[in-house]
Amino acid sequence: MGDAKFLRVTCEDCGHVAIIFERASTQIPCSVCGATLARPAGGKAELVGSTITDVLE
Repeated sequence: MGDAKFLRVTCEDCGHVAIIFERASTQIPCSVCGATLARPAGGKAELVGSTITDVLE
């Protein structure tokens, strides 16, 4: 996990901003509307209902 980062993402459904781990091992829902932001993909999470706003070091 040496180069894994956190991502600031925006929910495409409601516009809520969330911070997620780029190698998430579980599905990540939006805490406001419940839409899926990312799902695990055997490595880096696949963003499905969100867009990256910023990469946090």
